[in-house]
Amino acid sequence: MKKGIQTEKQYTATCERIEELLMLVGNETSEDDKNFIELDLLSDLVYDYEQIHFEVKKPTLPEVINLRMFEMGLTQEKLSKLLNTSPSRISEYLSGKSEPTLKKAREISKKLNIDADIVLGV
Repeated sequence: MKKGIQTEKQYTATCERIEELLMLVGNETSEDDKNFIELDLLSDLVYDYEQIHFEVKKPTLPEVINLRMFEMGLTQEKLSKLLNTSPSRISEYLSGKSEPTLKKAREISKKLNIDADIVLGV
């Protein structure tokens, strides 16, 4: 007996069925309702399939710095001033050619509000 979703076709069909069930199940639906039970079971199956096939990886430091620069409206030059470092060093961080020192990593974490684990590559 197969357990769980095995193929992308099964995954797609299950997601479509979940969409149908979401139209039938609401906050007021009893947990004993057959549609609620089916939705709950299918959601668990989809979750398990996605954990295996759609792994979400931690972002890299250059990716997060680029995102923060966009969110804060910073150029490389403005970021270098904010972090009190040279524009060429910022370029090295963004290209992944260089990693910040512990002192600079702490500063990046605080000033850009980036999780220390990401800055340190943990």
